[in-house]
Amino acid sequence: MTAIKHALQRDIFTPNDERLLSIVNVCKAGKKKKNCFLCATVTTERPVQVKVVKVKKSDKGDFYKRQIAWALRDLAVVDAKDAIKENPEFDLHFEKIYKWVASSTAEKNAFISCIWKLNQRYLRKKIDFVNVSSQLLEESVPSGENQSVTGGDEEVVDEYQELNAREEQDIEIMMEGCEYAISNAEAFAEKLSRELQVLDGANIQSIMASEKQVNILMKLLDEALKENHMDLAKGHIKALQEGDLASSRGIEACTNAADALLQCMNVALRPGHDLLLAVKQQQQRFSDLRELFARRLASHLNNVFVQQGHDQSSTLAQHSVELTLPNHHPFHRDLLRYAKLMEWLKSTDYGKYEGLTKNYMDYLSRLYEREIKDFFEVAKIKMTGTTKESKKFATLPRKESAVKQETESLHGSSGKLTGSTSSLNKLSVQSSGNRRSQSSSLLDMGNMSASDLDVADRTKFDKIFEQVLSELEPLCLAEQDFISKFFKLQQHQSMPGTMAEAEDLDGGTLSRQHNCGTPLPVSSEKDMIRQMMIKIFRCIEPELNNLIALGDKIDSFNSLYMLVKMSHHVWTAQNVDPASFLSTTLGNVLVTVKRNFDKCISNQIRQMEEVKISKKSKVGILPFVAEFEEFAGLAESIFKNAERRGDLDKAYTKLIRGVFVNVEKVANESQKTPRDVVMMENFHHIFATLSRLKISCLEAEKKEAKQKYTDHLQSYVIYSLGQPLEKLNHFFEGVEARVAQGIREEEVSYQLAFNKQELRKVIKEYPGKEVKKGLDNLYKKVDKHLCEEENLLQVVWHSMQDEFIRQYKHFEGLIARCYPGSGVTMEFTIQDILDYCSSIAQSH
Repeated sequence: MTAIKHALQRDIFTPNDERLLSIVNVCKAGKKKKNCFLCATVTTERPVQVKVVKVKKSDKGDFYKRQIAWALRDLAVVDAKDAIKENPEFDLHFEKIYKWVASSTAEKNAFISCIWKLNQRYLRKKIDFVNVSSQLLEESVPSGENQSVTGGDEEVVDEYQELNAREEQDIEIMMEGCEYAISNAEAFAEKLSRELQVLDGANIQSIMASEKQVNILMKLLDEALKENHMDLAKGHIKALQEGDLASSRGIEACTNAADALLQCMNVALRPGHDLLLAVKQQQQRFSDLRELFARRLASHLNNVFVQQGHDQSSTLAQHSVELTLPNHHPFHRDLLRYAKLMEWLKSTDYGKYEGLTKNYMDYLSRLYEREIKDFFEVAKIKMTGTTKESKKFATLPRKESAVKQETESLHGSSGKLTGSTSSLNKLSVQSSGNRRSQSSSLLDMGNMSASDLDVADRTKFDKIFEQVLSELEPLCLAEQDFISKFFKLQQHQSMPGTMAEAEDLDGGTLSRQHNCGTPLPVSSEKDMIRQMMIKIFRCIEPELNNLIALGDKIDSFNSLYMLVKMSHHVWTAQNVDPASFLSTTLGNVLVTVKRNFDKCISNQIRQMEEVKISKKSKVGILPFVAEFEEFAGLAESIFKNAERRGDLDKAYTKLIRGVFVNVEKVANESQKTPRDVVMMENFHHIFATLSRLKISCLEAEKKEAKQKYTDHLQSYVIYSLGQPLEKLNHFFEGVEARVAQGIREEEVSYQLAFNKQELRKVIKEYPGKEVKKGLDNLYKKVDKHLCEEENLLQVVWHSMQDEFIRQYKHFEGLIARCYPGSGVTMEFTIQDILDYCSSIAQSH
C-alpha cells in the first residue's frame, strides 16, 4: 500500500499541488468487484481545500487516473455500519449515497479516522459519523507525510522533580568548563542565556521543519481565531442597517451580511462565556440587528407585493379581448432574488415570515381574481357568440358593464345558473327543454339539429374550452413552483391527516400551531403550498363551474367535449402530482362535468319516454332515433382515444335500450302507420347507424336491430300483400283440405266443386290486366305507409314481388299434381309478374 500511495502522490496529486493523507482500497457494494482507491487529500496552498478523490487504474492497467473528486464540505454522513464488530463496509453521503466495501477493516478505520480529524480541523460544519467506534474519533490533527493525522500537545507536568545522577553529572561538567561559574554567577547565567537562545532558535527551526508540529501550531491558531467569531464586519453591519434591497448588488450584500449575522449568533460558546458582559452585549447587538433587518426586509417585500398588484393591473387591458392570461414570470423572476433572504427570515423570525406569507396571499389572490374573472368573461362571450343569433348580437356595441351584467348570474359559488331573467337568455341561449318547439308533437332531444348548431359551432366551443384549460394549467404550475422556491417549502405529495384536512390558513391555524415562531414541520410545509394555492386561486373552481354550466346551457351535448377535455387535463395533472392544487381542483370540476354528462343522457331517455305521435300523419324515422345517430357520431369523434371511454360505453347501453323500448312503444300506439312499418323503418335505421360507426360495445344491439328489422319487414310484406288472387287462393285451400282428408291428389279433379271446369272459371277471373291493377294499388298503399328518408320502398316492393312469385309457384305446383295432363295454366307467367312489378316501380 505504501508503494501505491507513493505512486499516487507522485503521478496524480503532486502535479495538482495536493498532499495525500489517507488511502483505502475499495469496491462498490453489491456489484462485480472493480477495485478503486478513495483518497483523502489537502491542498498545499491556502485556503486549504480538503477533498475525497476516487482513483482507479486505466483500462490497460499501466497507470492510475483521477475519476471523480468530492469536497469534504459536501459530505454529510459517514456510516461505518457497525461500531463493535469488524465490518469492511461503509457509506459516504454526498449528494447521493455511495456504498463501499474496503479491502480490509484496518484500512477502512484508518480512512474514517483521517476524515474525522480533517473535519475537526478544517470544517465549521461537522460531519455526522454513524456507527463509528469512539476509539477512532480522537482529539487530534492531521499530520503530513505519514498519512496518520494523530498526535497532539503532550501534557505539561508542572510538579517539581529532583535531578537524577546523570543530570547532576552533566551540570558539573558544564560548570567545570566555565572558570567563573561559581565566582561570577551573573556572567555564567548570561552565558547560559545566550546559549539557550541559540538552542531555542535551533529548536524553532526544527519545529518548523516538522509538519506534524506545524499542524499542531495551526490548530492552536484556529482555536484562537474561534474566540473572534462574534465580531461582525462593519460592511455587513452597514448592509443590514441601510443596504439597498431594490438592486441586485444590494440584495447580494444584504444576503451575505444576513448569513454572517446568523453565523455570529450561532457561535458555540464555551461553558461560562455566556455570562461574560461583553458576550451578552454582543449578543444583544446581534439581536437588535436581526430585528432591524427583518423589519426592513418584511416592509420592502410587502411594498413589492402591493406594487406588483398595480403593475399587473395595468396590463389587463391587452388581454381583455383575447382568451389569454397575463404572464407572471417577470414578477416571479424579480422576487426570486430574495429567496435566500426569505429562507433567512424563515429561520430567524418565523412570525414575520408568516406575516409576509399571508400578505402575499392577500395581494395576489385579489390580483389573480381580477385576471381570472376577466379571462372567463371573455371565454363566456366567445361561447355565447357561437350561436347564429348571438353572432348578430355580437356586432352591436357593448360596454364592459353590460357584459358583466349579462354574466353576473353565472358567478354564484355553487356554479349553477340562477334566475330566468339572465341577460344571457337574450342571446337566444335556451335550455334543453324549450330550445325548439315540438311542432310535430315528436321528441326534441339534446337540442342538437343541423339548423341550430352545426359542427363548426361545436368545434369552436371545444377549442375555447381547451384554451381555457391550457391557459389555467401553466398559470397554476408556475405559481406553485414559485411559492415553493420563494417561501422555501416542500413541493411533494403531502401526507394524510395534516393541516389541509383541518382548518383554512386564514383561520389562524399556522399562528396557533407555531405561535412560538418555530418553523413548520416538513409535512405541514407540503400542505402549506396547497393551502396557499387554494387561497390565491380561490376563484378558479367556481369560475370553471360557471363556464361549464354556460356550455351545458348553450348545448347539452357540450358535456361530451368537456368530459373528454377535463378528463385528459386531470390525468395529466395527476401524473405530475396527484395531491397538487391543480389536480384536486380539476378533479372536483370533473365531477361536475360527469354529472352534467349523466344528466344529458338521463334527459334524452326521459324525453324518449314522453314522446307523442301524430294521429294524422305517418310516423317515419322517430326523432330520437335520428338523434341517437347524431349523438353516436359526435361521441365517436370526440371520444376517440379518450381516457373516459368507459363512461361513453355505459351511456350507449342506457341510450340504446331506451331507443329500443320507445320505438316499440310508439309502434304500438301508432294509428296512421302500421306497427310493422314503424318497427321496420326505425330498426333498419338503427342497424345502419351501428354498422357504420362500428361501436364495439353495441354489437349485440346491432344484431338485435337487424333481426327486428328483418322480422317486421317479412311480417309487413305478408300482411300487406295478403292474397292478391283471393278466389284462386280459396279454391286451392279447398283442394289442400281434400288432400288433407285422405283424397289422393290425382283424384281431387273428380270432386264436383274442384273439377277442371271450376278451376278454369277461377283462373279466368285473374287475367294479367287485373293482376297488374291489383299490384299497382298495392304499391300505392305501401308508398303511403313508408317514409322517404329511409328509402325502403324498393326493398319492400322487391320482397312483395318475391312473395307473390312464391304464391304463384305454389299454385302451379298444385295444378301439376292435382290436374295432371289437363292443360290448365295461369293466364299470366312469372315473367309477366316481374314485368308488372318493374313497370309499376318505374312509373312511380
